[in-house]
Amino acid sequence: MDFTLSEDQLMFVDAARAVFADTCDTLRLRKMLERKDALDHERWDAVVETGLTVVMLPEEAGGLGLGALDFALIAEAAGYYMLPEPLVESAGVAAPMLAAICPNSDYLANPASRIAIAHPCNPLVLDADIADAILLNHNGATHLVKPVDVEQVREDSIDPMRRLFRLTGTPDRNSQISDRTELWDQAFDRAALFAAAQGLGLAQRAVDLAVDYAKERQQFGRPIGTYQAVKHHLASAQTKIEFARPVLHAAAAGLANNDIYSRARISQAKLACLEAADFASRTSLQVHGAMGYSYEVDVHLVLKRALGLTYSWGQPHQHRVRVAERIFNRAVGPDQTFAYEVA
Repeated sequence: MDFTLSEDQLMFVDAARAVFADTCDTLRLRKMLERKDALDHERWDAVVETGLTVVMLPEEAGGLGLGALDFALIAEAAGYYMLPEPLVESAGVAAPMLAAICPNSDYLANPASRIAIAHPCNPLVLDADIADAILLNHNGATHLVKPVDVEQVREDSIDPMRRLFRLTGTPDRNSQISDRTELWDQAFDRAALFAAAQGLGLAQRAVDLAVDYAKERQQFGRPIGTYQAVKHHLASAQTKIEFARPVLHAAAAGLANNDIYSRARISQAKLACLEAADFASRTSLQVHGAMGYSYEVDVHLVLKRALGLTYSWGQPHQHRVRVAERIFNRAVGPDQTFAYEVA
């Protein structure tokens, strides 16, 4: 399987990174938290203008018709810059699901629409209050409702930039748009995959923060980055990132297969990428020393986002079960690395 990225893919992800770099610096994020703003409209407008919200939509629904790997690269960049807006959940998870049901939906016609998703695997819904619509699962059926049609209770999150809500109430029968239960399984796989991609971006951000600090912080007249103990810690973190990257790309390339192999790869990617993010964040804390535990240093924001993603879209033990299901029920070996079900 060839994971080499094309020039078009690299150009598109570079454009995404440029938007995030210009609008998502940590000073701006901190001011957003201080004001308790739910949304940065200028940043969201820039995201929409770049076309990031329609990447996963088919062309008949007004989208670009690109694949999971293309969006995984964008999700990785969003993770690196700790984007607080629900681009990944809306454009990567909810919008493709709605397009599979109602490709002519008015919400899809407007690229600025934000669609939240209340998946059974998550007790809380991300950014439900700023959504234009919410996809709900009620007894296996899919309902499309407006935020005002459900009661929302804000719940605390370890990540202050992940705004979570508990929804209550029973959707009206008229809001049902589908009874295809497999769409929820597909949404789960996309969400787990893109959570993994964000984790990979977070891991790299943690290492980069530590490297920058290690170049500046001096002890005994030398930058601490010149000491082997620091170098080895950071090298271990970077190694985890590089080993997780092809796992993520393989999972993205095989997402559309919807079989036991693709599900295992997605789960493996989520485990590998979020474990890399956790390890890199804790390593970065150690490199920063006591300063790393202070609110003023950005590394704590990375760690909190990594923890939030680790326990959303499937607990770690649930993903280990999916990996084990593939290992114990299908052939294993080098020739099975990229296996898939034959129709």
